[in-house]
Amino acid sequence: MFGGKLLVAYLGIRYNYGERGPGRQALSRGCRRSMGHFLEDFSAPALAKAIEANQIGHLADLGRSPQVELHEGRALTCFVSDIPYPAFNRVLHARFEADDADAEIEATLGIFKSRKVPMTWHTGPSTRPLDMGRRLLAHGLAQLEDEPGMAIDLLSLDVDPPMPSALTIERVRDLKALRAWVYNFDRNFQLPGPAVEAILVIEASLGLREDLPRQLYVGWLKGEPVATSLLFLGAGVAGIYAVGTAPRARRQGIGRAMTLVPLLEARAKGCRIGTLHSSPMGLSLYRRLGFQEYCRLRHYVWAGEVKRRAP
Repeated sequence: MFGGKLLVAYLGIRYNYGERGPGRQALSRGCRRSMGHFLEDFSAPALAKAIEANQIGHLADLGRSPQVELHEGRALTCFVSDIPYPAFNRVLHARFEADDADAEIEATLGIFKSRKVPMTWHTGPSTRPLDMGRRLLAHGLAQLEDEPGMAIDLLSLDVDPPMPSALTIERVRDLKALRAWVYNFDRNFQLPGPAVEAILVIEASLGLREDLPRQLYVGWLKGEPVATSLLFLGAGVAGIYAVGTAPRARRQGIGRAMTLVPLLEARAKGCRIGTLHSSPMGLSLYRRLGFQEYCRLRHYVWAGEVKRRAP
């Protein structure tokens, strides 16, 4: 689909790796800065830490966009935008002293209240105090999701599973492919219109270069975009996000392929660990691939100020 680039047969799928190809072991300088060194400690505590850190890094990476305002400090990492949708306004990490936690929570919520936008608050193994979830509920947030943080040794991946013969997976390299990715992401996750436009603008502003730690993948079935995934190299591991398949194209092994191809590319670069957090729909697939749970990641949402009717 993109002329002048090397097309490689991988896993029985036509996959466009670009000029560098999967055989290159060295990461670019930009990717090295994000990745640091690949994880070498595979203990359960180290994997739980890496799972959470990769998720934080993947979301904080949105701060490179002019549309997103990133706040990073010793006790708090969050970002805010003018987009009235929780996905674009988030607390990624918080470590508050127990005695000050309620005041810190209220001050943090003030960032979003001042912009009049709803928000999502993430918690994980490193969140402090340990009863943060209870405190967030007391401050008016609702628990939205409780997902397993999972990891896999990339050397254990099955490299020869059956794959749909008509499926083509390509890394997103230009605006045309990005539009296809966003279109299918919307179709899979059913976002409101303004959020769809925001994703297109933000992802375009982040850039589509191969040397970036953030890489988007689109799956085409008989010439139509039907699937998405996203790879983020950070905290020494390869994180997989945004895996989705159009309803009519499900149960054909496409979600499996959209997960495996980015992970195998990361493995070819020397990465040993893949991570993700799973929705209930994808849990059985990831377990079959060999992912194991190492932590729990929770999401809380604040829907914004409720407008009261005049008496």
